[in-house]
Amino acid sequence: MKLPKGIGELAMNMRFPENFLWGGAVAANQCEGAYDEDGKGWSIQDVTPGGIRGPITVQPTPDNMKLVGIDFYHRYKEDIKLFAEMGFKVFRTSIAWSRIFPNGDDEIPNEKGLQFYDDLFDECLKYGIQPLVTISHYETPLNLSVKYNGWANRKLIGFYERYVRTIFERYKDKVKLWLTFNEINSVLHEPFSSGGIYTDKKQLSNQDLYQAVHHELVASALATKIAHEMIPDAKVGCMILSMPIYPLTPAPDDVMAVMAAEHKNDFFGDVQVRGRYPGYMKRYFRENGIEIQMAEGDEELLKNTVDFVSFSYYMSVCETADPAKERGPGNILGGVPNPYLSASAWGWQIDPKGLRYTLNRFYDRYQKPLFIVENGLGAVDQLVTGADGQPTVEDDYRIQYMNDHLVQVREAIEDGVDVMGYTAWGCIDLVSASTAELKKRYGFIYVDRNDDGTGSLKRYRKKSFGWYKEVIRTNGEILK
Repeated sequence: MKLPKGIGELAMNMRFPENFLWGGAVAANQCEGAYDEDGKGWSIQDVTPGGIRGPITVQPTPDNMKLVGIDFYHRYKEDIKLFAEMGFKVFRTSIAWSRIFPNGDDEIPNEKGLQFYDDLFDECLKYGIQPLVTISHYETPLNLSVKYNGWANRKLIGFYERYVRTIFERYKDKVKLWLTFNEINSVLHEPFSSGGIYTDKKQLSNQDLYQAVHHELVASALATKIAHEMIPDAKVGCMILSMPIYPLTPAPDDVMAVMAAEHKNDFFGDVQVRGRYPGYMKRYFRENGIEIQMAEGDEELLKNTVDFVSFSYYMSVCETADPAKERGPGNILGGVPNPYLSASAWGWQIDPKGLRYTLNRFYDRYQKPLFIVENGLGAVDQLVTGADGQPTVEDDYRIQYMNDHLVQVREAIEDGVDVMGYTAWGCIDLVSASTAELKKRYGFIYVDRNDDGTGSLKRYRKKSFGWYKEVIRTNGEILK
């Protein structure tokens, strides 16, 4: 069939920008290990062996997989070399706050911790890989949680400021892309893991929870202000846990339920991009007896808005006004399952078109460049012998998942959305944040470690390794 004039040309011209930042993403607490080496203090991740929803203790336990992770702390040179082989333009990682300030409230930073990230960033830059650094990625120093109740205490703003000034000064010539907090809106659902709040979430009042949110938003704005002053050529982004929400039915009550659910997440982006509290949130506070205590200058400080919006995307959910509808699992937020979608082995519904929808929605709302900093498929991978005699994983399911999502990113770019880049989550296998398992693998690189702690920690290229290498080499032209 012959296409109407112009349509074929349009399809041929649909491509990623030449400066598109292809890469991968990890978090320090899920990959580094070395939890007590070179002066590092304990973080909240060292004492939650069951993942983000696991039991909270006051000291590390031997069964916590994150204490060793994938030993990235000692093997980062080998791993960065593999990333370079794939052609990464950018590598997203985080700084473990407790490597720099072991207790969080220390006066003097830990030099060995600072040196580790110097060496890590130098290794990236050696291969032309730009570091994209998350300042706080679910790894609040444990002392700040136990002693101060985490971000529920305004004092954390000052501790965070000292930390960001220290790392900005140290890495200002090496790191030009920064994220203030990982999935900042997740604090509403996992206050300990996301906000270091030690109070049990069943006893945590909405007043205290949203006061903690305010402290984080002020800290984010302060970090943005400091970065713009100390590193004028740097760009600072916020990072949102995105999960598009569809009405389960066209019933107006279901549509209103969607709006209410979206507002709880949009609130975080609205403040960090627009610099003020939105009206719908002020109404929510009034109707729920919440009075945010603002210090003098907070409102002015919030006007220091981010340069771009980054987000994670794994799945979509539905919402309904019907309380009897069963809710399914998901990336922290969860929701009502969509009857039109299939799901991963962990029950996360697979919705590539939801990524295009999210990109358009965020760009319509904020008119800021967007960066997809987490996306991928967690699966149980089987190590087999490849045609070359080397161990590998035939992960065609991962290739299909990522191809389908990246096609939708390309569609969004054609829609006119300004997309800076894409960093595949868990580009090398790491310990799951949500379950603390290693059998839930995301990587292009297989790490020989098992949930019982056994394994050689050797690295093996999966089939998706070569596929992603070609995606990057062709700037997305092989996608179909």
